[in-house]
Amino acid sequence: MSEVSPLRNAVRKGSGLKQLGGTWGELLAEFLGTFVLIAFGDGVVAMAVAALPGSGRAATSTTIFMAAGDWLLITWGWAIAVTMAIYVGGGVSGAHINPAVTLAFAVRRKFPWKKVGPYILAQIVGAFAGAALVYLLYHDAIDAYNKAVGTGRADPKGLATYSIFATFPAPYFNGNPVGPLVDQIVGTAFLVLFVVAIIDMRNTAVQSNLGPFMIGLAVAAIGMSVGANAGYAINPARDFGPRLFAWLAGWGQTALPGTVDGAFSWYFWIPIVGPLVGGVIGVLIYDWFIGDVLHARTLLAEPTLPGRTGADIAPASEPKRTAGQ
Repeated sequence: MSEVSPLRNAVRKGSGLKQLGGTWGELLAEFLGTFVLIAFGDGVVAMAVAALPGSGRAATSTTIFMAAGDWLLITWGWAIAVTMAIYVGGGVSGAHINPAVTLAFAVRRKFPWKKVGPYILAQIVGAFAGAALVYLLYHDAIDAYNKAVGTGRADPKGLATYSIFATFPAPYFNGNPVGPLVDQIVGTAFLVLFVVAIIDMRNTAVQSNLGPFMIGLAVAAIGMSVGANAGYAINPARDFGPRLFAWLAGWGQTALPGTVDGAFSWYFWIPIVGPLVGGVIGVLIYDWFIGDVLHARTLLAEPTLPGRTGADIAPASEPKRTAGQ
């Protein structure tokens, strides 16, 4: 069996393997992992918002979010999307699929800073492509829902179908950005804290390659607990890539800059800045309360070499690990 796919052999005639085995290959994995994340994550929202009502499987052609079951469909759908995305790309890039994870790992997990920008770009492009696929599959359902409601995409009522792609704040914030920003910081801090706890082999890390499944459960927990505040983006690429696509597809200022008159304005930066800050906070909290304790215990358990103190012993390098949304 050929170690390189026939298509790649035909296109490149076996060349480029050095680049493929390095950063370029990791970027391909980040692209595909994030593509899968959005294709199934945004896809489940499209099901709840447009496809189920439009196909006659809801009470009316405009019935959405009438019960907790609708939200559970979305939270479990995103959880499975995260799980599958990490299984797809984890063995190559670690499957960060989230700029907040990439930045947090660069700050505290020895991830090379030179890869941060390329990883984030690959994630955003993958998210954009995933959103495009969802639109390809569901544009008829989207148009049917908007027609039933009597709205255009760029109108205020178009917010419902826009929500298939990206997030917006709950009305009870009254357009104040502070609440959604805090929500995104807290939600992403928990996400990254859970991720590093799950993959830390010094802790009670899961075995048998169940890490992606457990990270998916972490995303479900966050969505069920704090998701309604601001749509639990907890991932700048997950929000910005589809937001950019929605803007190009006709949702106008609702997508960029993220404005619905009388409701909220210039919202687009919240799901970017909040998760980036929250991710760093999450990894710092984990290390302060858990990681440093585990490291100290490791040093205390190791025999001290003659002429050296325990403080002189450097921690072992950590292996590549999978991350998540």
